Formats: sequence, structure tokens, C-alpha cells
Amino acid sequence: MTLPPDASALAATTSTVTPFFGMLALVLVLAVFVSLAVVKLRQSLLVGYFLSGVLIANSGVLALVGVNTDDPMIANLGELGVILLMFTLGLEFSLAELRHLWRAALIGGGVQVALTASIATAGARFAGLAWPEAIVLSVAIALSSTAVAMKSFQEIGQPNNPGARVALGVALFQDILVILFILLLPAIYGSNDGSTIGQIVWALAKGTLFLAAAILLGRHGNTILLHAVARTRSRELFTLTVIGTCAAVALAGEALDLSLALGAFAAGLVLSESIYSHRILSDILPFKDLFLTIFFVSVGLMIDLRELFAEWRFVLIGTIAILSVKGAIVFGITRLLRLPLRPALLTTASLASTGEFSLVLLRKADGFQPFTPAVEQLLLACTAITMGLVPSLMRGTGPFGRWLEKHGFRSRPARPPQGLAPSASIRGISDHAIICGYGPVGRSLNTALRTCDVPTLVLELNAQTVRELKQIGQAVLFADAAHSEALDLAGVERARFVAFTFPAVNITLAALPLIREKNPGIQIFARAKFQAEVEQLRAHDVHVIQDERESAIAMIESAMGAYQRADLSHTEVLGIVDGKESPPLRESAARSR
Repeated sequence: MTLPPDASALAATTSTVTPFFGMLALVLVLAVFVSLAVVKLRQSLLVGYFLSGVLIANSGVLALVGVNTDDPMIANLGELGVILLMFTLGLEFSLAELRHLWRAALIGGGVQVALTASIATAGARFAGLAWPEAIVLSVAIALSSTAVAMKSFQEIGQPNNPGARVALGVALFQDILVILFILLLPAIYGSNDGSTIGQIVWALAKGTLFLAAAILLGRHGNTILLHAVARTRSRELFTLTVIGTCAAVALAGEALDLSLALGAFAAGLVLSESIYSHRILSDILPFKDLFLTIFFVSVGLMIDLRELFAEWRFVLIGTIAILSVKGAIVFGITRLLRLPLRPALLTTASLASTGEFSLVLLRKADGFQPFTPAVEQLLLACTAITMGLVPSLMRGTGPFGRWLEKHGFRSRPARPPQGLAPSASIRGISDHAIICGYGPVGRSLNTALRTCDVPTLVLELNAQTVRELKQIGQAVLFADAAHSEALDLAGVERARFVAFTFPAVNITLAALPLIREKNPGIQIFARAKFQAEVEQLRAHDVHVIQDERESAIAMIESAMGAYQRADLSHTEVLGIVDGKESPPLRESAARSR
């Protein structure tokens, strides 16, 4: 068969393209266009990356660059994605955060994983899966998408919501679990000759020693190398050292039969324990989205649409079962932890899906004993669909929560952390100022008001800060100002004014209707970064302090002081900043010309 001229030219061109580079180019270009469409539908970008892989694998475009759907390069791309994902997990892993969230992590995460995995194991065994496959599958279903959940909390303007804190605690527990479970995979798929317990003990001991050595290396040994590199003042060399450390530690993990994935996680721990961790985060984490792109596209490349269409009923049943069973378990746990109704619903929606580490486990398990194509395709599809539904489910919890409250479902009052309950003095406070956030601005405002004998009450979500304030006798609540229950505890109906001392306009806007409903005449002060945000807040009768405007005023007056000039009064400086040049300024400019 003779190809048309255009097709012949294309074939001649693509035949000279390196297959791996051609595949990577397809991945990145299609990810852009598919993700643009996904964003228009207000879905997570991670879903767009996954769909990009599905489109590439099932449209035949891989043949243009000389790659087949079963080519080992696709598996290698997926392995690279897993390594990069585990590295960023280790880099961001925070033992300090875990200490603050231990209750949500240990109780919430432990109960959630145990119940979900037990139900999933029973279902897998009923479906005829062997014990190893049933165990791996049940743990994969018990995991949730940390990346989608945390990003969705940010997108809806609720990063400090109590539900987000509980979700983060559960996610940290799941992160620890998946690391331990990867260690146990060889034992789970090992022989049944009575040595399984010994294999498990040996795997745990070896992995624990490896991670402990990584932490010690990060605190002591690697710091010396980073010191030497930092003294060169070369950003390129510093970044190269970070990537080199990741590769070396990951290779060490593989050499010890602990897998490249665990080695990459340990590499992240090594660097996170360094005094340069913040610089490393700023240099490396911008690449995190690229890492996630590679991983999720590589998973999408494994999807066979023909297999899914043939088994669409099982995909639908599996998706509904995961969302409903996990959702019911998570909601019960949030109520056990005494979260109010709406934060509980947010947490439920954020954790009801399976997640990226479900896919990591599936990929790692394939190295020991592959699942049947039907089971593998089912889990891949259910993971993609449930993750894609998370942002929409989270946005729907607000209206659903209000509907439940309207129909008599009462929100259980939150139980403050031990030692942080509101005291009698807080319950009796009146004509006071409510200060939301205790950063540098909140601290200064609080000091000034107390110096003038104005009663103040602080709302803060940092537990350590709350404890310190209680020790010095400051009225303080561990609460989120964007929630009705917190405002009731703070006595907003008796307060003179509320000050939002952080420039998170989305949180301020979420709290405004609640505050106005309880105290229509209260004065509200807020910070904003940009002029559009200023106008948005002023439309709600808020007194706004614009960071950029105040910085410009201070900069001009400081510059005039540096030149020992007093040509501009404060009023004229304000005119310059606001774009309203006064006549004296124009006359002065004319004289200078």
C-alpha cells in the first residue's frame, strides 16, 4: 500500500525521532490541552493528566513515534513518576506537623484505614481473589488522594478549616502506612512455608534502620556537603547536589532490596532534615507539578478503554461502593472527633476517593504478582473517577450542610483540644476586638489594643501559639473565623470590631456573611494584596489595609529621608500612590524641567 505524500513525509519525519523523546513530547503537549479543558469544568488538574494518558494510549498516536502500548518505556516512565512522587513526599513530610495532629492521625487515620481495609478485604475474598491480592487491593482502596484533597481545600479558600486539619492528619497516617506497606510487599507475596512472620520482621527492621540512617545522614552528614556547596553561591550546583542526593539514596534503597520508591522517600527525608530544607523546598517543589504530571499520565497510559467499556457496570458499582463506604466511615470518624457538621462533610468529601498512592501500590505489587487485567483496569478507572469527583463533592458540601441544618440535623459542637477550651472570662467578654490570626500584624495589633485597655480575643489555628497565649492570660480560641461556631464562642454579637490580620481574602469573604448576620453593626478590618481585592472587600463595607499601597507609602517616605529631602508632604505622597498628582507636584516638576 502506497502512503499519501503527506503521510509518507510524516512517517519519514517520525521515524528519525527518538521514541522516548517522542513519547515525552506527546505527554507534555497533550497534557496542556486536555488540562485546559478540565480546568474549564472546574476539575483537578491531576484528572487532566490522567485523561491525557488515556487519550494517548487509546488514540493510536503512540505509533507515530514508534512506541507500542506494551512498550517497556511506558513502565519506565511510570517508575520515574513514582520515584519523583515519593521524593517530594519525603521532602514535605513533617514530624512536627504529625505531633500537632497526632489525634486525628492515630485515631482518625487508624480507624478509617482499618475499617475500610477490612470491608474491602472481605469483598475481595468474596470475589475470589487470593489473600495477597486481597490485602494489597484493600489497602489501596483505603488510601485517599492527599494531593487532590489539599489542593481542593486551597481552591475553595478553606486551607485552615478544621476539616482540612483532620484530613491532613489522616493523610499523614496514610503516608506512613504506604511506606511501611511497601516494605512488607516481599513478605506478603513470599512463601507460605512458615517464614512469613520472619520475613515481615526482617523487612520492617531493615526499612526502619534505613530510614533512621537517612534521618541521621540528613541531620549530620549531608549538611557538611550542603555547607560546602552553599559557600560556592552557585544555584545550579546546589540543585544538582539535591538531585544527586535523591538518586544516590534511592539507589541505596534498591541495592538493599527496599525498592527505589522507598529510597526516594528516604532521600526526601535526608534533605528535609537539613538546615537548608526551606531553600530546597523553594528550588525543588516548583517541579512537583511536573512530577505529578509524569506519574498520572503514565498511569493513564495503562488504561484500556475497550476493557472498561466491556466492564462498565463493575466500574460504576465499584465507584459508588468506594465513595459511599469510605464516605460513611470518614463521616463517622469526624463525628467521633466532634467536628461540626460542615467541616465534617468537607473532610468526608476530601477523603472519600482512592488516591495516587493506591496506584503506586498497584504498580509495586505488579512487580511481584500482577493482578488480572480486569481487576487492574477496574481499580485504575475507579481511582480516576473518584479522584475527579472530589473537587465537586467538596464544593457541594456547603449547600448540602445548610440543607441538613434546615431540616433539623443539628451540628455537634466542636470539642476544643485539651487545655484550649474557652474559659469563663472568654464567655463573659464584651465590647471587645476579635483578632483573627496571630502573625506579626496580629501580634502588634493585639499589643497596641491591650496597651489602651481594649479587651481583645484572638482566633488562631496554631496550637502551640494558642497554648503560649493562654499561659500569659490572653483570651484566645483554637478556632477558624470562617465558621459560625467559632464566632459564637468568640462572642461576635457583643464585639466592637473584627480584624483579619492575614491577606487571605477568600477566607475573609467566607466569614463576612456569618459576622454580619450575628452583628450587623460591627466594624470589620481586613488586609488585601491587590487593588481588585480591595474593591471586592470595600463592596462589603470592610475597612481595607492594602499591603502594596502601605509598602509604597513607606518606601517613598524612607527614600525621601535617605536623601534628606522634605519636598513631599504625607498628603502628597498619598496622592502619588493613589495616582492623583496634586497641582503643587506638577508645578515642582515643571520647575525642575
